Amino acid sequence: MRLTSTRDKTVNASFANAISHCMPQDGGLYVPDGTADLRKWILYTNEKTSFNSIAGALTSAFIGNEYSPIICETIAEKAFSFEPVLKQLDDKLFSLELFHGPTGSFRDFGVFYLTAMLETTLILENKNAILLDFTTGIHGALAAKALRGKKHIKSVLIFPKGKVCGLCDEDLVWNGGNIYPVEVDGDTDRCHELIKEIFSDKEFVSKLNLTVSTTANIGRLIPQTFFFTYAFTRLKNKISSDIYYALDSENYGNLIAGLYSWRLSLPVSGFIVPATDQLSIDKLGNPVITDSRVSLKGKSTADASDPANLERLEDFFSHYSAMMKSFVFPAEISENEIDEAEKHLYSKYKKCSDYYTAKAYAAALKNQDLIDEEGGAIVLIDRFHPGYSADFIKETIGETIEIPDFIKAVKKPFEIKKDSVSSKEQLKNILMELAK
Repeated sequence: MRLTSTRDKTVNASFANAISHCMPQDGGLYVPDGTADLRKWILYTNEKTSFNSIAGALTSAFIGNEYSPIICETIAEKAFSFEPVLKQLDDKLFSLELFHGPTGSFRDFGVFYLTAMLETTLILENKNAILLDFTTGIHGALAAKALRGKKHIKSVLIFPKGKVCGLCDEDLVWNGGNIYPVEVDGDTDRCHELIKEIFSDKEFVSKLNLTVSTTANIGRLIPQTFFFTYAFTRLKNKISSDIYYALDSENYGNLIAGLYSWRLSLPVSGFIVPATDQLSIDKLGNPVITDSRVSLKGKSTADASDPANLERLEDFFSHYSAMMKSFVFPAEISENEIDEAEKHLYSKYKKCSDYYTAKAYAAALKNQDLIDEEGGAIVLIDRFHPGYSADFIKETIGETIEIPDFIKAVKKPFEIKKDSVSSKEQLKNILMELAK
C-alpha cells in the first residue's frame, strides 16, 4: 500500500521516508492509498492471536515489500511489552482499555511503535534523527520512556515556561539520555508557532532529519489501526452481527485509524462519536465535515505540532463520500449527558471511566437504535486511565479513586535549570548543537 499526500495524489512516498520526513512538500499529510485484502488472515485470527502478531501483520500490509515480514514482526516485538485489554460489560457492550502502557494512555502505543520503526529505519540507513514536539503533560514522560536505549533518535521537547513535568535526570541529553527539554517564553500558542516556523524551513528540516511524534507523522497514526483488529479477534466468536466502535473524536486520529482498518478488510459496521464543530450533523441527521467547503489545496499548511486529522477524514471520504452517512454516527452531547453517562457506567457496571470515555459512552447511549436484536455490539474505546480524571469521577459519582504512582510521576513538575528561549533562531541553535 503506497503512501501519498492528502493534497497531491502524484506523491508516492516510502514508509521509511514518510516517518523520517513526516510532512509532504505540498503542505498536506501522508495517507495510505489503496486497499489490502486481509480477510482470510483476519478470519483466521482468534483470541489467542497476540497483539504483537497483529501489529506485525498489519505493518507488513501497510508497507508491502519495503521491509520483510520478519522485520515487521521484530519492530512490533521491540515496540510493545504491553497490549490492550478487552472487557465484556454485558451482552452488547464491551470496553477496549488502551491504558495499560507505561503512562496509562493510548498514546503509548503510537509513540513506542513510531520510535521502534524509526530506530530500525535509521540503523538500516546509518542516519540519526531528531523529534521536535510540543507538550505540557503526558508526552514528555512518554517520549522519555520510549527513547530509552535508542542510539539514533534524540528528542527536543518544547514546554511553555514553568510547565515542564514528567522527566527524570537520567533521560536528559546532558546526562547521557535522549531528551532535550526547552522552556519557551510564551504560552501554548507561541510553542506551536515556533515549531511551525522551524518546519517551514524545509532545507533546515531535511538537513537535520527533523520529524515529529504527533499523529501528523503517519508512523504514529498507523499503530492506532491495530486496536480495532485486536478487538475483533476477541469478539469474533462472541458476536454474530454488527460491531460498532464508540470513541471520543478529539483530533480524529482514532477515527481515521478505524476507517483505515476497514480498508484493510476489517469487519466493522460504524463509528459512534460525539459531534464537534468540525464533524457535525446536518438538518437531515447526516454527518458533515464543515471544513470540506474549502478544498484541501486551498487550506493553510498542516501543522506538524498540532495535527488536524480532520484533513485525513476529508481525504478518505473524498473517495468514499457515499459511505460517510453509513459509517460515522455523530451525536450532539451536553456536559450533563456526559455526567449521566459516567453515572450509568458506574451504577450498572461498577466502572469508573475517564472524562473522554464517558463522553463516548454518552454518544453510544444516543445511538442504541443501531444495535439490532440479534447479537450486535458496541465497543467503547477507553483511551486514558481513569486516574487522569480523578476530579471528574469524584464530582460525578462521588468516588475517590487511587491515582497510580506512574500518573503522579507523569504530572510531577521538573526543573531543567537552563535558560528559556523566545525565538526561532535560539531553537535552531539548540537543534544544530544536538545534531553534531
